[in-house]
Amino acid sequence: MSTPLLIVLAAISLTMMVASAILLHLIGQQDMRRARIVTMQRSAGLATESVSMGGEEFSLIGVVAALGRFMARSGLLPASTLSELEASLTTSGFRYNNALGLFIGAKLLLLILLPTTAYFVVQYTHFSPVMRVLIVGACAIFGLLGPDMEIRRRRQKHLKGVGKGLPDALDMLVICSEAGLGLEAGLDRVVSEIAPAYPEVAHELGLTCTELRIMSDRRAALTNLGTRTGLPVMQRLGTTLIQTMQYGTPLSQALRTLATEMRYEMQVAFEARAARLPVLLTLPMILFILPCIFLVVGGPAGLTIARNFIHH
Repeated sequence: MSTPLLIVLAAISLTMMVASAILLHLIGQQDMRRARIVTMQRSAGLATESVSMGGEEFSLIGVVAALGRFMARSGLLPASTLSELEASLTTSGFRYNNALGLFIGAKLLLLILLPTTAYFVVQYTHFSPVMRVLIVGACAIFGLLGPDMEIRRRRQKHLKGVGKGLPDALDMLVICSEAGLGLEAGLDRVVSEIAPAYPEVAHELGLTCTELRIMSDRRAALTNLGTRTGLPVMQRLGTTLIQTMQYGTPLSQALRTLATEMRYEMQVAFEARAARLPVLLTLPMILFILPCIFLVVGGPAGLTIARNFIHH
């Protein structure tokens, strides 16, 4: 092993040791704050699942999250960018205390480690210098955009699950309302019953139920129901619940009407997708089906003509 490579490895090792010491110090501070929050929540009779992602002190996830929090507090990222990232994570269903730090830390580590690893790996290959630069650059781009792509995928999955399971949740809430349960008790029952089938809906309604208990303004808690996801159906649900509280309209009747409207909108969306199928099938028919039909129909005639030309 050459001397320059040894110097580079020693510098990397020293940097990792210093960074580990700083991160462990930050994690210790975070653990102290987390313990105080857990103590306050237990004294208030609240659940403590939302304090952290669970059992990750001194784990790899905790180190990455601490690195992201350090970068967020360093002032290198604008406040507007941090707000947009936090809103995207909230919409995607990541509402943990360290979600923003974990996202920034993972993005930073991937941006550094992937190109560095690729650089040392391509040195032992027979690629041309241009190809080596392209490989390292591709790894850097993937490390920069990979977390964004994952968050976008999870956001679409989360919103799809919420839109799919919300009508069933409203039907269950109607049953609970007609059985004499209040809004908070009905939401608790719906969350416990619908969680195995639609965990996304259960998560959203569970947060709303918790906010209804701890927030003094119930209208703000119901408004947050639509603000968190940005879905129009969730915003309509929050508006409907606010109107039932404000004007005293029957809750079961309003929820039943809203569930019927949502199912009708889902049916219209399915019909619109079905109407697009003939247009989408046109190109596959031209490329794959019509040549086979022409071959079956005109093949015997073509063979007969070719045989006559050969004999003459």
